[in-house]
Amino acid sequence: MQIRDRTFVVAGGSSGLGAACVHELAAQQGRGMIADLRPPSEELQAAVDGRFGHHQTDIQDGDAVRSLLQATVERWEAVDCVIICAGVLHAERIVGSDGPFDLAAFRRVIDVNLVGTFNLLRLAADVMRRNEPDETGERGVIVTTASVAAFEGQIGQAAYSASKGGVAALTLPAARELGRYGIRVCCVAPGAFETPMLEQAPAKVRETLAAQTPFPPRLGRPDEFAALVRHIIENPMLNGAIIRLDGALRMPAR
Repeated sequence: MQIRDRTFVVAGGSSGLGAACVHELAAQQGRGMIADLRPPSEELQAAVDGRFGHHQTDIQDGDAVRSLLQATVERWEAVDCVIICAGVLHAERIVGSDGPFDLAAFRRVIDVNLVGTFNLLRLAADVMRRNEPDETGERGVIVTTASVAAFEGQIGQAAYSASKGGVAALTLPAARELGRYGIRVCCVAPGAFETPMLEQAPAKVRETLAAQTPFPPRLGRPDEFAALVRHIIENPMLNGAIIRLDGALRMPAR
């Protein structure tokens, strides 16, 4: 799929990895909607120069997502690609000094990261399947975001790892099912990236993660994530794939 003049929805697009994707898509003459509970910064709004609007959206909420997609179609006449970067992080031991893991906190992480991803995927696919196919038969692309924590979950990351493991596992069955409509589905599993989410971690943790990355020995940059998303969109043979973007980082137990 070519990016120019195509319509994109970027969930979690106001900051971090999602904002980098919005920058990249706008630079390539894409357009669309930022779906985020928070509005984008004035800097991001200026950079996209009117090519992306903002729709306040909780991706767990079916009605909110339907409203998002309807607003996108009304403004741009289609939804060609959805990039799902929205997510939350919660660190807690399964059994800690204060007792067992807070079940409400576990459910919230699953609801946002996994249920929210599936909610947007299912509703967007229903809209995309009505698109006119291009010359190759393609009607749409969906890119989700997992994490290396899906495969090497650390102590204290039970909820986050479970949620991202679910996102990764969703990739192949979704790609197999939606292929009949000409819709591709891929998942990016980033390592340690310079994002607002990782900024919540202590500086020592961030420094350790950077040092444990074989090469390059640093945290990833959001623009590097966006570059991979762009390639997924443009390369029609990328489908049903979970792509690690981690500098060969393999997370230790703690």
